[in-house]
Amino acid sequence: MRLLFLGDLVGRAGRNIVIERLPGLIEDYALDFVVVNGENAAGGFGITEEICQDVIDAGADVVTLGNHSWDQRDALVFITRQDRLLRPVNYPQGTPGRGSHLYTARNGANVLVMNVMGRVYMDALNDPFAAVGRELDACPLGQVADAIVVDMHAEATSEKQAMGHYCDGRASLVVGTHTHVPTADHQILEHGTAYMSDAGMCGDYDSVLGMEKDEPINRFLTKIPSGRFTVSNGPATLSGVAVETDDRTGLAVKIAPVRIGGKLSPALPDFW
Repeated sequence: MRLLFLGDLVGRAGRNIVIERLPGLIEDYALDFVVVNGENAAGGFGITEEICQDVIDAGADVVTLGNHSWDQRDALVFITRQDRLLRPVNYPQGTPGRGSHLYTARNGANVLVMNVMGRVYMDALNDPFAAVGRELDACPLGQVADAIVVDMHAEATSEKQAMGHYCDGRASLVVGTHTHVPTADHQILEHGTAYMSDAGMCGDYDSVLGMEKDEPINRFLTKIPSGRFTVSNGPATLSGVAVETDDRTGLAVKIAPVRIGGKLSPALPDFW
């Protein structure tokens, strides 16, 4: 199975490059399943129902969220009727929406996707490891699920790496989001789980994490806010990771970064 995961979609620039390029990628490379993190899609803060639907219409099978899940208040409402939108699975019981779900891929396979948020330098949610463990136990790879994708939305690479090893052999892919910078540590772990600390962002890299540079620089220099953060809408890079799995086990056999357009050096998997 061919999986594509795209990192945090930031603002209009990120939306546009994903919506423009994703349909062609799916067709040209016979992608079976696509996950997009969309928590920064609406002006850098949260996601609207219209944007979510636009990304799904472009070919995303699932849109995941993170610490900005509820920045657009209507998300608390529409997430209850949009089963392709996932918020972190370790939110308190009773939080609207769902944190994991079993989906059907284009090739007919069953794909479990879960979104989980770390706790190091982040909001103090429920234990992410316990939450992920329960989901993996309830839907085992190679038995119920043909592939499993875990979006680990976290600040600390140590926590992301620990999650990767915790899931090793039980998930197809554990990939980090949130820090908006693609890492160079893509690998297949000892027991067959593909791992990458951060998929990067889909957005303008001539920026500070997708935001226009002046205000972040000012805050570092003076510690005094002088205005709001504004999304940078220059030429965007589509950034993520591609994984190919063994159809028998659901474990990864290949992994490679994906970078298209914008300022970053291009990268496409040699197995596509």
